[in-house]
Amino acid sequence: VTFAGTGIILGAGIYALLGEGAALAGNAVWLAFLISAGIALFTGLSYAELSSMFPRASAEYEYTAQSFGRKIAFIVGWLIILSGVIASATVAVGFGGYVADLFSVSPIPSAILLIAALSLLLCIGVRESASVAVVFTLIEAGGLIFIAVVGIPYLGRVDYFEMPSGVDGLLQASALLFFAYLGFEEIVKMSEEAREPEKTIPRGLMLALLTSIVLYIAASISAVSVTGWQMLSATAAPFSVVAQVAVGDLGSVLLSAIALFATANTVLLMMYAASRIIYGMAESFSLPRVLARVHPVRRTPWVAILVIAVFTILFVFAGDIGFIANLTNYTLFVAFIAINGAVIVLRFTRPLMIRPFRVPLSVGAFPLVPLFGILSSILLLVQLDAVVLLIGVIITLIGAVIAFANIRYGRESP
Repeated sequence: VTFAGTGIILGAGIYALLGEGAALAGNAVWLAFLISAGIALFTGLSYAELSSMFPRASAEYEYTAQSFGRKIAFIVGWLIILSGVIASATVAVGFGGYVADLFSVSPIPSAILLIAALSLLLCIGVRESASVAVVFTLIEAGGLIFIAVVGIPYLGRVDYFEMPSGVDGLLQASALLFFAYLGFEEIVKMSEEAREPEKTIPRGLMLALLTSIVLYIAASISAVSVTGWQMLSATAAPFSVVAQVAVGDLGSVLLSAIALFATANTVLLMMYAASRIIYGMAESFSLPRVLARVHPVRRTPWVAILVIAVFTILFVFAGDIGFIANLTNYTLFVAFIAINGAVIVLRFTRPLMIRPFRVPLSVGAFPLVPLFGILSSILLLVQLDAVVLLIGVIITLIGAVIAFANIRYGRESP
């Protein structure tokens, strides 16, 4: 679980979005990663408590259904599914950018081929997908460690608090780079395929998140030390540029190749997680039952996987990687407000329920960490571009209309 979780997180943003973040935060991009990390930890702890109480593949849908009812749960599940689809498309485009850097080809066909190949792997089986994920995780972690090491001779050459757009730029970068931590919330979707999930999932989630935070901050400090924020912000393959300056052409090729594994791994695991929540919601009769269909031999939810693949390919054509990353962040920030709220509500409505993992720091029965999670999610939400917010609100309203139309796809399970 820790390897898979680390694999989802690591490739999700830093390989694809470091340049975009540097353009906003300057040499203080490492500080933007740190701010985002704090917010991820608040919500990560809430996920850990909820996953220990309700270890089910439908995850966020189940948590909010237990605390706010099925209509709100549908809206949250809807947003989480969309975040998985949009995020997979974002990172697939990042994959295409590194392919273009290596072979001078268009990134879009490369992204589509990647999605098709990974969909086939997911249909083949969980064990096969997990084995690939572990190998890819080791490779991508090695790439970040490599960047951190080659930057050591350059440490101290830049002002690490240089922010061309001031604090506003830093907060905007934090909102964007939160995408780099996207994936910690997907770990809970593995609950029905993990041993002792009420203990394994919270531990794996926190270990994956802490590992990623350390690697991100070390790699981002190293990157700006080598090139400065101006050079980073001018490329779609930032680590390739850093390696070229520090090591030469061979280093550039090596990092571009590692970035292919990193971004492919994230797409694989995000598509896995999105297909599992669709499967879980279909099992709960909130989506058509056909989406819960499992292959008789491979035991994988193949219909849900194919649906995710089709919609992911459609979002590949959305264009600007920064825009679609921020749209993903919108869906997550709104969902995280509900998830943190669920922890607070359940502390009062089900105080005696067993919690194998319990969020620390409370005043009486009121947990403080989920409150910080709500406030910090709102803080980053308002940093998003007005167009992103408008499209995000429309997406949310569509989910609300479906939810309150009270559509049920079958009988309630016993």
